[in-house]
Amino acid sequence: MAYLDELELFPRLREAGMQAWSDYVRHAFVSGLADGTLPEAAFRRYLGQDYLFLIHFARAYALAAYKADTLADIRDAAAGIHAIVDVEMALHVEYCAAWGLDEAAMEVLPEATATMAYTRYVLEKGAQGDLLDLYVALAPCIIGYGEIGSRLVADPATRRDDNPYLSWIETYAGDAYQAAVHAHGAALDRLWKSRAGGERLKSLERTFEQATRLEVDFWQMGLDVSRS
Repeated sequence: MAYLDELELFPRLREAGMQAWSDYVRHAFVSGLADGTLPEAAFRRYLGQDYLFLIHFARAYALAAYKADTLADIRDAAAGIHAIVDVEMALHVEYCAAWGLDEAAMEVLPEATATMAYTRYVLEKGAQGDLLDLYVALAPCIIGYGEIGSRLVADPATRRDDNPYLSWIETYAGDAYQAAVHAHGAALDRLWKSRAGGERLKSLERTFEQATRLEVDFWQMGLDVSRS
């Protein structure tokens, strides 16, 4: 993912919140995915909550379309909604079925505090601010998963044989998801150049770090259920 380092805004955001970023992309939940030791209860908990998470992220892209003031940005937001509602949700439901989770059951799951915290934070940032604020709040999820997937696939220490989480890792390391990461990074730069100046950077850095810490809590939510 060296292309991200060539961007203008994302490297600044990551550097300003590096401790939170490291806590997120190298969380114990992620390490458990890599070596296959993550408790199944933790992963099932994560999968069910991620279904609810995706619904709210579709809402975030709908908000992005409303906040957009160019046709190009509206099209980007519409593509995000389509990717979640028509593609990712279907794949997620199919994947979850292999773990004994059906869509009807996931739809009525109570939202975990960590799920509510991050998804509502993203929506609040989008409602309060502009399209750039919203896309910065979304960035830890979209870009972080891509970094995690690509790093774990490239790491020879990642368990390949009989790792029940290998397909999850490969999904986020795959070309389709990496293209989404690239597009989001490019959108951040485009919006930064058209909507922001140096004085705004501190506010965006705070948003990015807070959103990243909320992602840490989302991983922890999965682990905590296996320890209760």
